[in-house]
Amino acid sequence: MNATPLRHHGSSLLVVTILILVTSAVSGQTCQTSADMEAVVRTAITNAGQRYFDMAAKGDVSSLKQDAVPSVASNFSEMEQRVKDGQASLVGAQATVKNAFLLDNDQSAPDAHAEFYCGVFGKNGQTADSAAFSFASLPPGKYGVVLLDANSSNGRTIFSVVMQQIGSDWKFGNVYITQAQISGHDSDWFLNRARQYKAKGQSHNAWFYCRVARSLISPLPFMSTLATDKLYDESQSLQPADLPAGGKTVDLAAGGSTFKLTGVFPQVVGNDLDLIVRYQSTNVSNPNLAYQDNLNVIKALVTKYPEVRDAFAAVVARAVDTTGRDYGTLLAMKDVK
Repeated sequence: MNATPLRHHGSSLLVVTILILVTSAVSGQTCQTSADMEAVVRTAITNAGQRYFDMAAKGDVSSLKQDAVPSVASNFSEMEQRVKDGQASLVGAQATVKNAFLLDNDQSAPDAHAEFYCGVFGKNGQTADSAAFSFASLPPGKYGVVLLDANSSNGRTIFSVVMQQIGSDWKFGNVYITQAQISGHDSDWFLNRARQYKAKGQSHNAWFYCRVARSLISPLPFMSTLATDKLYDESQSLQPADLPAGGKTVDLAAGGSTFKLTGVFPQVVGNDLDLIVRYQSTNVSNPNLAYQDNLNVIKALVTKYPEVRDAFAAVVARAVDTTGRDYGTLLAMKDVK
């Protein structure tokens, strides 16, 4: 049940509603929103989603594995880690179903790229009640997606579960547990800050904060909505040309060497918003050298983009070798000299 991150499903991609409907019908990929489903189907899907939420909130990974589709149950370590990482935000939370979708992939073989358009689309693309999903290598079958809002003293968390119908049961397939707030701040707050940074000429902070704003309303990386499309459109005008993107690396001189940066992006670490920088390295197997390289990269990055001092609590440098193995170092912003 692999997913393809959705970049954009806005006005430039969707021309007219009828084209979407024809394409979906021909490909055998259809989607129903919660309002479109028969009551018995909607109840079965949402009850299953609520049941899997309760298991995750209790940290009951054994039951989740027992109820998982065979391909997921046979390699459950990633799902188990996701649940463990997100459990603290679910304990004591009151969960309510925010939305549900029924995806029908009526194919005779796994689809290399399956796209589902749910709800009503207009001439400019998405509407307030629509959504789009994109999957890679999706086997034939019916799938349920349930989004739940979990509110607790820890803030608001979005619990999203993907299930596959096997017989009359909705089996667990995937889970995403994402924060809808960072230190009490929601998407609108980060978007307003991004616009303030833009007005001050701090283009990098504006870009980073717009990305955070979008992530806080994006429960699934392979799902887009009208709100995420609007933020995508706004963020495109903010993307700096001197940051790595689309497989392009950027050179950074640091400590007498030149490092090739492969990614610079914001990420929540604990309760803080940190800036992550990833770069190519041949020193990952030598902790002493990798640690020194990381410090040099952090200091050089903040020197090159001094505006980030006021936007992030810390910088995390991750040296990555050709096998994907990495070595990370976190340095609080106040300690970057």
